[in-house]
Amino acid sequence: MSLVLLLLAALTSVGAAAPELDLLYPELELSRTIYVTEDGPRLSVAAEQLTVASRRGGNATLPCRIQMDQSLTPSRKMRIKWTKMTSDYLKEVDVFVAMGDHKRSYGSFHGRVHLRGSSPLDASLVITEITLEDYGRYKCEVIDGLEDGTVVVSLDLEGVVFPYSPRLGRYNLNFYEAERACRAQDAVVASFEQLHRAWRGKLDWCNAGWLSDGSVQYPITAPREPCGGKNTLPGVRNYGLRDKDKNRYDVFCFTAHYKGRFYYLIHPSKLTYDEAVAACQQDGAQIAKVGQMFAAWKLLGYDRCDAGWFAGFPDKKHKLYGVYCFKGQN
Repeated sequence: MSLVLLLLAALTSVGAAAPELDLLYPELELSRTIYVTEDGPRLSVAAEQLTVASRRGGNATLPCRIQMDQSLTPSRKMRIKWTKMTSDYLKEVDVFVAMGDHKRSYGSFHGRVHLRGSSPLDASLVITEITLEDYGRYKCEVIDGLEDGTVVVSLDLEGVVFPYSPRLGRYNLNFYEAERACRAQDAVVASFEQLHRAWRGKLDWCNAGWLSDGSVQYPITAPREPCGGKNTLPGVRNYGLRDKDKNRYDVFCFTAHYKGRFYYLIHPSKLTYDEAVAACQQDGAQIAKVGQMFAAWKLLGYDRCDAGWFAGFPDKKHKLYGVYCFKGQN
């Protein structure tokens, strides 16, 4: 029921229940007709899909269509702004701004983003050469004079979550060290959404690890005593937000498709870590990273039974293994 009908119904009810008011306050007779106008927004924005899926190295178009009252036309001062929300939603990072002929991209997005511009009312953002860091939520904001509208679109990436701890052992990373550790293994710190999806895919891991919002969690599909108790329900266990400087845990990393070749190097003898690094270099490659192994296994079906060295795992005892290498593709 509209606001006008509700007001009229209320006033009619009052008049019927208390007719003596007409005698005591005759001036109310002139006050019973109330006019209420309820104008809707003359400008709004919408997206035909709120989540767009892509892969690392690919392109994606985040939809944003401007809807305007027929009495309005886009002005030269209309401002289109795209921002990216941080994983903790505490701030927004500038991505792209356009006003008339003036356009600007920011930070790591510089030179990789532009408006699709299929029509004057199309504010959709095209992102090229997608990186792992591009994953997340983006806000499209359109301002034209006193009129404005916003919509939020998520960019999802096909990839894999993996638990990671340094060679020094479990629970040795504060949040910033965890970020560096994931980057060193061709990955980024996973989001809660990515970890939850991995848990639904049967990821079970008892060690707690950092996530990108600064929380510490771990996924359990088979409850047991050392992991919160055998009588608890399966789920993603949450330690909550932790001090990023002081607290130390493992980390859950996220990686995705790569451009290149991951392979086990056939070599006549087993190698120390330093020899393994040199062997990959002699083959025109680099020693592979843990993220590249998980991506090859999960996304490409790579399967091999040989133990081999990976970047970041030198052993003081100089044990002998094979080695996995990676050749990047430009």
